[in-house]
Amino acid sequence: MTIPKDASFPSGPVKVGKYTVTIDRDLCIGAATCLALAVKAFNLDSLNKAIILNTAEEETIEAIIDAAKGCPTTAISITDENGQKVYPR
Repeated sequence: MTIPKDASFPSGPVKVGKYTVTIDRDLCIGAATCLALAVKAFNLDSLNKAIILNTAEEETIEAIIDAAKGCPTTAISITDENGQKVYPR
């Protein structure tokens, strides 16, 4: 069963460790690259849009950043605890 980290905001922004992850649903095309690279952090919903899973904390931040880098539309953004962009820069 796919359970979003935050049911009110399944595509974020949500905190994953000390980072904030957000998926721009307008940019997401459902390519599922993020899912392939960080299976515990991302999945697709019924509209084929990426969501952030409640198991995202089990994924390394490196895998989440790699998933963001792999997104063909740059739909995933990540900021650190100071609000600085980690990806995209």
